[in-house]
Amino acid sequence: MRILVTGAAGFIGFHLARRLIADGHEVAGVDGVTRYYDPALKEARLAQLRPHNGFAFDQVMLEDMAGLTAAFERAAPEAIVHLAAQAGVRYSLENPRAYVDANLVGTFNVLELAKAAKVQHLLLASTSSVYGASEKRPFEELDRADYPLTLYAASKKAGELMSHGYSHLWNLPTTAFRFFTVYGPWGRPDMSPWRFAEAIAAGRPIEVYGDDIWRDFTYIDDLVEAIVRLIPLAPVKGAPVGPMDSLSPVGPWRVVNIGRGEPVRLDDLIAAIETSLGKTAERHQLPMQAGDVPLTFAGAELLWALTNYRPATPLAKGVAAFCEWLVQYQGAASHRQ
Repeated sequence: MRILVTGAAGFIGFHLARRLIADGHEVAGVDGVTRYYDPALKEARLAQLRPHNGFAFDQVMLEDMAGLTAAFERAAPEAIVHLAAQAGVRYSLENPRAYVDANLVGTFNVLELAKAAKVQHLLLASTSSVYGASEKRPFEELDRADYPLTLYAASKKAGELMSHGYSHLWNLPTTAFRFFTVYGPWGRPDMSPWRFAEAIAAGRPIEVYGDDIWRDFTYIDDLVEAIVRLIPLAPVKGAPVGPMDSLSPVGPWRVVNIGRGEPVRLDDLIAAIETSLGKTAERHQLPMQAGDVPLTFAGAELLWALTNYRPATPLAKGVAAFCEWLVQYQGAASHRQ
Protein backbone atom coordinates (compact mmCIF):
# COMPACT_ATOMS: atom_id res chain seq x y z
CA MET A 1 0.00 0.00 0.00
CA ARG A 2 0.88 3.67 -0.21
CA ILE A 3 0.80 4.80 3.42
CA LEU A 4 1.32 8.33 4.67
CA VAL A 5 2.72 8.62 8.21
CA THR A 6 2.57 11.98 9.93
CA GLY A 7 5.17 12.42 12.66
CA ALA A 8 7.62 10.18 10.78
CA ALA A 9 10.63 11.78 12.51
CA GLY A 10 9.09 11.12 15.91
CA PHE A 11 9.64 8.14 18.18
CA ILE A 12 6.62 6.07 17.15
CA GLY A 13 6.41 7.36 13.58
CA PHE A 14 10.03 6.40 12.90
CA HIS A 15 9.56 2.84 14.13
CA LEU A 16 6.29 2.45 12.23
CA ALA A 17 7.74 3.84 8.99
CA ARG A 18 10.74 1.52 9.24
CA ARG A 19 8.49 -1.51 9.79
CA LEU A 20 6.16 -0.59 6.91
CA ILE A 21 9.10 -0.15 4.53
CA ALA A 22 10.46 -3.55 5.60
CA ASP A 23 7.03 -5.04 4.87
CA GLY A 24 7.17 -3.68 1.31
CA HIS A 25 4.89 -0.66 1.55
CA GLU A 26 5.56 2.76 0.06
CA VAL A 27 5.82 5.24 2.94
CA ALA A 28 5.46 8.99 2.68
CA GLY A 29 6.63 10.69 5.87
CA VAL A 30 5.55 14.12 7.07
CA ASP A 31 7.03 15.89 10.09
CA GLY A 32 7.62 19.45 11.26
CA VAL A 33 10.87 18.51 13.06
CA THR A 34 9.98 20.94 15.85
CA ARG A 35 12.26 21.92 18.73
CA TYR A 36 10.06 20.42 21.48
CA TYR A 37 13.05 18.15 22.04
CA ASP A 38 16.46 17.96 20.32
CA PRO A 39 15.92 18.03 16.53
CA ALA A 40 19.23 16.17 16.16
CA LEU A 41 17.49 13.04 17.45
CA LYS A 42 14.74 13.46 14.87
CA GLU A 43 17.32 13.97 12.12
CA ALA A 44 19.15 10.84 13.28
CA ARG A 45 15.93 8.86 12.94
CA LEU A 46 15.32 10.29 9.47
CA ALA A 47 18.86 9.35 8.48
CA GLN A 48 17.86 5.74 9.12
CA LEU A 49 14.85 6.07 6.79
CA ARG A 50 16.07 8.23 3.92
CA PRO A 51 18.28 5.59 2.19
CA HIS A 52 15.25 3.37 1.49
CA ASN A 53 13.69 3.62 -1.96
CA GLY A 54 10.27 3.09 -0.42
CA PHE A 55 10.48 6.25 1.69
CA ALA A 56 9.80 9.89 0.77
CA PHE A 57 9.76 12.78 3.22
CA ASP A 58 8.29 16.27 3.49
CA GLN A 59 9.18 18.61 6.33
CA VAL A 60 6.00 20.55 6.96
CA MET A 61 4.00 21.68 9.98
CA LEU A 62 0.49 20.33 10.45
CA GLU A 63 -0.84 23.89 10.64
CA ASP A 64 0.56 24.68 7.17
CA MET A 65 -2.42 23.61 5.06
CA ALA A 66 -0.81 24.56 1.76
CA GLY A 67 2.38 22.63 2.49
CA LEU A 68 0.45 19.70 3.92
CA THR A 69 -1.82 19.58 0.86
CA ALA A 70 1.19 19.44 -1.46
CA ALA A 71 2.70 16.60 0.57
CA PHE A 72 -0.56 14.65 0.50
CA GLU A 73 -0.94 15.14 -3.24
CA ARG A 74 2.58 13.83 -3.85
CA ALA A 75 1.92 10.82 -1.62
CA ALA A 76 -1.53 9.91 -3.00
CA PRO A 77 -2.03 7.71 0.08
CA GLU A 78 -4.35 4.74 0.33
CA ALA A 79 -4.06 4.83 4.13
CA ILE A 80 -2.97 7.48 6.62
CA VAL A 81 -1.49 6.94 10.08
CA HIS A 82 -1.69 10.29 11.84
CA LEU A 83 0.86 10.27 14.67
CA ALA A 84 2.13 13.86 14.54
CA ALA A 85 1.06 15.93 17.53
CA GLN A 86 2.30 18.20 20.24
CA ALA A 87 2.98 15.62 22.93
CA GLY A 88 3.65 15.84 26.64
CA VAL A 89 1.32 16.29 29.61
CA ARG A 90 3.53 18.69 31.58
CA TYR A 91 4.48 20.87 28.61
CA SER A 92 0.77 21.57 28.01
CA LEU A 93 0.82 23.57 31.25
CA GLU A 94 3.64 25.76 29.90
CA ASN A 95 2.71 26.21 26.24
CA PRO A 96 -0.97 25.40 25.68
CA ARG A 97 -1.08 27.24 22.34
CA ALA A 98 1.15 24.57 20.77
CA TYR A 99 -1.54 21.96 21.49
CA VAL A 100 -4.27 24.02 19.87
CA ASP A 101 -2.15 24.57 16.76
CA ALA A 102 -0.89 21.01 16.27
CA ASN A 103 -3.58 18.84 17.82
CA LEU A 104 -6.72 20.76 16.92
CA VAL A 105 -5.90 22.75 13.78
CA GLY A 106 -3.41 20.15 12.56
CA THR A 107 -5.80 17.23 13.01
CA PHE A 108 -8.56 19.19 11.27
CA ASN A 109 -6.22 19.67 8.29
CA VAL A 110 -5.42 15.96 8.18
CA LEU A 111 -9.12 15.11 8.31
CA GLU A 112 -9.87 17.45 5.43
CA LEU A 113 -7.11 15.91 3.33
CA ALA A 114 -8.10 12.34 4.25
CA LYS A 115 -11.63 13.15 3.13
CA ALA A 116 -10.40 14.62 -0.15
CA ALA A 117 -8.13 11.63 -0.81
CA LYS A 118 -10.94 9.15 -0.01
CA VAL A 119 -8.44 6.94 1.81
CA GLN A 120 -9.30 3.34 2.61
CA HIS A 121 -8.42 3.81 6.28
CA LEU A 122 -7.44 6.72 8.51
CA LEU A 123 -5.73 5.76 11.74
CA LEU A 124 -4.95 8.43 14.32
CA ALA A 125 -3.10 8.40 17.61
CA SER A 126 -4.80 9.27 20.85
CA THR A 127 -3.69 8.66 24.43
CA SER A 128 -4.60 6.94 27.66
CA SER A 129 -4.66 10.45 29.13
CA VAL A 130 -8.19 10.91 27.74
CA TYR A 131 -9.45 8.65 30.56
CA GLY A 132 -8.39 11.42 32.93
CA ALA A 133 -10.08 11.21 36.32
CA SER A 134 -11.88 7.93 35.58
CA GLU A 135 -11.81 5.65 38.62
CA LYS A 136 -12.78 2.48 36.73
CA ARG A 137 -9.97 -0.03 36.12
CA PRO A 138 -8.97 -1.21 33.64
CA PHE A 139 -9.71 1.59 31.17
CA GLU A 140 -11.97 0.22 28.43
CA GLU A 141 -12.97 1.84 25.17
CA LEU A 142 -16.68 1.98 26.07
CA ASP A 143 -15.96 3.85 29.32
CA ARG A 144 -16.80 7.53 29.47
CA ALA A 145 -13.73 9.68 28.91
CA ASP A 146 -15.23 13.08 29.62
CA TYR A 147 -12.98 14.40 32.39
CA PRO A 148 -9.53 15.17 30.93
CA LEU A 149 -7.06 16.64 33.39
CA THR A 150 -4.93 18.64 30.93
CA LEU A 151 -5.29 20.50 27.66
CA TYR A 152 -3.12 17.79 26.08
CA ALA A 153 -5.66 15.12 27.00
CA ALA A 154 -8.55 17.36 25.94
CA SER A 155 -6.92 18.08 22.59
CA LYS A 156 -6.46 14.36 21.87
CA LYS A 157 -10.06 13.59 22.85
CA ALA A 158 -11.14 16.43 20.57
CA GLY A 159 -9.23 14.76 17.74
CA GLU A 160 -11.16 11.55 18.35
CA LEU A 161 -14.46 13.42 18.32
CA MET A 162 -13.63 15.41 15.18
CA SER A 163 -12.64 12.22 13.38
CA HIS A 164 -15.91 10.59 14.40
CA GLY A 165 -17.84 13.46 12.83
CA TYR A 166 -15.88 13.11 9.59
CA SER A 167 -16.33 9.35 9.61
CA HIS A 168 -20.09 9.73 9.94
CA LEU A 169 -20.51 12.55 7.44
CA TRP A 170 -18.12 11.35 4.74
CA ASN A 171 -18.08 7.58 5.29
CA LEU A 172 -14.39 7.80 6.19
CA PRO A 173 -13.20 4.53 7.81
CA THR A 174 -11.33 5.63 10.94
CA THR A 175 -9.59 3.96 13.85
CA ALA A 176 -8.34 6.03 16.78
CA PHE A 177 -5.92 4.22 19.05
CA ARG A 178 -5.09 5.15 22.62
CA PHE A 179 -1.43 4.64 23.54
CA PHE A 180 -0.23 3.69 27.03
CA THR A 181 3.24 5.00 28.02
CA VAL A 182 5.27 3.82 25.04
CA TYR A 183 9.02 3.30 25.53
CA GLY A 184 12.00 1.73 23.80
CA PRO A 185 15.04 2.52 21.59
CA TRP A 186 14.93 5.89 19.80
CA GLY A 187 12.49 7.08 22.48
CA ARG A 188 11.67 10.59 23.70
CA PRO A 189 14.07 12.47 26.02
CA ASP A 190 11.15 14.06 27.93
CA MET A 191 9.75 10.71 29.07
CA SER A 192 10.65 8.97 32.33
CA PRO A 193 12.63 5.98 30.94
CA TRP A 194 15.07 8.32 29.14
CA ARG A 195 15.24 10.88 31.94
CA PHE A 196 15.87 8.23 34.59
CA ALA A 197 18.39 6.23 32.55
CA GLU A 198 20.36 9.31 31.52
CA ALA A 199 20.59 10.58 35.10
CA ILE A 200 21.45 7.19 36.62
CA ALA A 201 24.15 6.56 34.02
CA ALA A 202 25.67 9.97 34.78
CA GLY A 203 25.46 9.56 38.56
CA ARG A 204 22.91 12.37 38.95
CA PRO A 205 19.83 12.18 41.21
CA ILE A 206 16.54 11.32 39.53
CA GLU A 207 13.40 13.33 40.22
CA VAL A 208 10.50 11.02 41.11
CA TYR A 209 7.05 12.65 41.17
CA GLY A 210 4.51 10.91 43.41
CA ASP A 211 4.80 8.05 45.92
CA ASP A 212 2.80 5.23 44.35
CA ILE A 213 2.66 5.70 40.58
CA TRP A 214 1.67 2.86 38.23
CA ARG A 215 1.94 2.86 34.44
CA ASP A 216 0.92 0.38 31.74
CA PHE A 217 4.26 0.55 29.89
CA THR A 218 4.08 -0.56 26.23
CA TYR A 219 7.24 -1.55 24.35
CA ILE A 220 7.60 0.17 20.99
CA ASP A 221 7.84 -3.03 18.89
CA ASP A 222 4.60 -4.28 20.42
CA LEU A 223 2.85 -1.01 19.64
CA VAL A 224 4.04 -1.06 16.03
CA GLU A 225 2.90 -4.67 15.61
CA ALA A 226 -0.57 -3.70 16.81
CA ILE A 227 -0.78 -0.72 14.44
CA VAL A 228 0.43 -2.80 11.48
CA ARG A 229 -2.27 -5.37 12.20
CA LEU A 230 -4.94 -2.66 12.48
CA ILE A 231 -4.12 -0.93 9.17
CA PRO A 232 -5.99 -3.47 6.97
CA LEU A 233 -8.87 -3.69 9.46
CA ALA A 234 -10.88 -0.63 8.46
CA PRO A 235 -14.07 -0.39 10.54
CA VAL A 236 -17.31 -1.35 8.80
CA LYS A 237 -20.52 0.27 9.99
CA GLY A 238 -22.86 -2.27 11.52
CA ALA A 239 -20.24 -5.01 11.87
CA PRO A 240 -19.01 -5.09 15.50
CA VAL A 241 -16.65 -7.84 16.61
CA GLY A 242 -18.38 -8.31 19.95
CA PRO A 243 -20.03 -6.52 22.88
CA MET A 244 -16.73 -4.82 23.80
CA ASP A 245 -16.46 -3.12 20.39
CA SER A 246 -16.41 0.68 20.39
CA LEU A 247 -17.69 0.72 16.78
CA SER A 248 -19.88 3.77 16.21
CA PRO A 249 -23.57 3.19 15.54
CA VAL A 250 -23.54 5.90 12.85
CA GLY A 251 -20.26 5.50 10.97
CA PRO A 252 -17.23 3.31 10.22
CA TRP A 253 -15.32 4.49 13.30
CA ARG A 254 -13.87 2.88 16.42
CA VAL A 255 -11.34 3.57 19.16
CA VAL A 256 -8.88 0.90 20.34
CA ASN A 257 -6.61 0.74 23.39
CA ILE A 258 -3.05 -0.44 22.69
CA GLY A 259 -1.44 -1.51 25.95
CA ARG A 260 -0.26 -4.61 27.80
CA GLY A 261 -3.00 -4.53 30.40
CA GLU A 262 -0.39 -5.09 33.14
CA PRO A 263 0.47 -1.89 35.04
CA VAL A 264 3.77 -1.79 36.91
CA ARG A 265 4.98 0.56 39.62
CA LEU A 266 7.31 3.36 38.64
CA ASP A 267 9.68 1.85 41.21
CA ASP A 268 9.85 -1.28 39.03
CA LEU A 269 10.88 0.81 36.03
CA ILE A 270 13.65 2.42 38.06
CA ALA A 271 14.81 -0.98 39.35
CA ALA A 272 14.93 -2.36 35.79
CA ILE A 273 17.03 0.61 34.66
CA GLU A 274 19.37 0.15 37.63
CA THR A 275 19.82 -3.52 36.72
CA SER A 276 20.42 -2.74 33.05
CA LEU A 277 23.00 -0.04 33.77
CA GLY A 278 24.58 -1.72 36.78
CA LYS A 279 24.15 1.45 38.85
CA THR A 280 21.95 2.52 41.75
CA ALA A 281 19.71 5.55 41.50
CA GLU A 282 19.85 8.43 43.94
CA ARG A 283 16.26 9.64 44.28
CA HIS A 284 14.85 13.08 44.81
CA GLN A 285 11.22 12.48 45.82
CA LEU A 286 8.71 15.19 44.82
CA PRO A 287 4.92 15.58 44.95
CA MET A 288 2.89 14.30 42.00
CA GLN A 289 2.66 17.02 39.37
CA ALA A 290 -0.53 18.74 38.22
CA GLY A 291 -2.24 16.80 35.44
CA ASP A 292 -0.63 13.46 36.33
CA VAL A 293 -2.70 10.43 37.28
CA PRO A 294 -1.63 7.74 39.78
CA LEU A 295 -2.39 4.78 37.50
CA THR A 296 -3.00 3.84 33.86
CA PHE A 297 -4.37 0.41 32.99
CA ALA A 298 -5.35 -0.68 29.48
CA GLY A 299 -8.22 -3.00 28.84
CA ALA A 300 -6.90 -4.87 25.76
CA GLU A 301 -9.81 -7.18 24.91
CA LEU A 302 -10.92 -5.23 21.83
CA LEU A 303 -7.39 -5.21 20.38
CA TRP A 304 -7.23 -8.97 20.92
CA ALA A 305 -10.65 -9.53 19.31
CA LEU A 306 -9.64 -7.51 16.25
CA THR A 307 -6.05 -8.68 15.76
CA ASN A 308 -5.51 -11.81 17.87
CA TYR A 309 -2.59 -9.88 19.38
CA ARG A 310 -1.76 -7.97 22.54
CA PRO A 311 1.53 -6.37 23.67
CA ALA A 312 3.55 -8.80 25.76
CA THR A 313 7.20 -7.67 26.03
CA PRO A 314 8.21 -7.86 29.73
CA LEU A 315 9.39 -4.59 31.25
CA ALA A 316 12.84 -5.97 32.10
CA LYS A 317 13.46 -7.04 28.50
CA GLY A 318 12.22 -3.78 27.01
CA VAL A 319 14.17 -1.62 29.46
CA ALA A 320 17.37 -3.59 28.80
CA ALA A 321 16.99 -2.99 25.04
CA PHE A 322 16.31 0.70 25.61
CA CYS A 323 19.28 1.20 27.95
CA GLU A 324 21.64 -0.62 25.57
CA TRP A 325 20.50 1.64 22.72
CA LEU A 326 20.73 4.84 24.82
CA VAL A 327 24.32 4.14 25.89
CA GLN A 328 25.30 3.52 22.26
CA TYR A 329 23.43 6.58 20.95
CA GLN A 330 24.86 8.97 23.52
CA GLY A 331 28.34 7.55 23.00
CA ALA A 332 28.04 8.13 19.26
CA ALA A 333 26.71 11.66 19.89
CA SER A 334 29.68 12.46 22.15
CA HIS A 335 32.05 11.17 19.48
CA ARG A 336 30.41 13.41 16.85
CA GLN A 337 30.87 16.44 19.08
